[in-house]
Amino acid sequence: MTNGFLISFEGPDGAGKTTVLEQVIPKLQQIFDQDIVATREPGGVDIAEKIRDIILDVNHTAMDAKTELLLYIAARRQHLVEKILPKLENDAFVLVDRFIDSSVAYQGYGRGLEITDITWLNAYATDQRQPDLTVYLDVTSELGLERISQNGDREVNRLDLEKLEMHQKVREGYLALLEENAERIVLVDASQPVDKVVEDTLAAIIKKYKEIKHV
Repeated sequence: MTNGFLISFEGPDGAGKTTVLEQVIPKLQQIFDQDIVATREPGGVDIAEKIRDIILDVNHTAMDAKTELLLYIAARRQHLVEKILPKLENDAFVLVDRFIDSSVAYQGYGRGLEITDITWLNAYATDQRQPDLTVYLDVTSELGLERISQNGDREVNRLDLEKLEMHQKVREGYLALLEENAERIVLVDASQPVDKVVEDTLAAIIKKYKEIKHV
């Protein structure tokens, strides 16, 4: 077992995961002595970032759903062994923008691939390592896509170009995961003002940390 604390941030496109993650870091630094490390999936390390470029390239519309899934899994494995686990072993807080649940929501519910296959691949790639806490930032698909269209600074990737139905299926997947993993996943209403979303996220992190570390 590692000594650190692994937090994943999940949510539909446009939920504001990256913004909330970035804004919660300085607040965590004021409370905890540990290093606070932010990273992302797919990516986080050189090899995984190269895989990210392939997955999210808007020109790769011919990509098969299973190809997409396997690329995500490969990036996840490299990211875990090269960055996440070493940081956790040094007692760091690791905040990752997307992790195992994204594959279930997007490739499982969104693409229609078998959930049991994805669950097995996730377990294989991570040696069954799950987040200590998953913060699920929830917004309707309509609001998420509206935010994307209004944010000129945001990276627009291949998944953003999917139809509304795909995004709705992804959200349904996340809500199903929430119900199945209530002990790990905490829902935060991401339709609120960002300051309130960050406040709720910080409260969830502190609560779970105290539960796990018995402090």
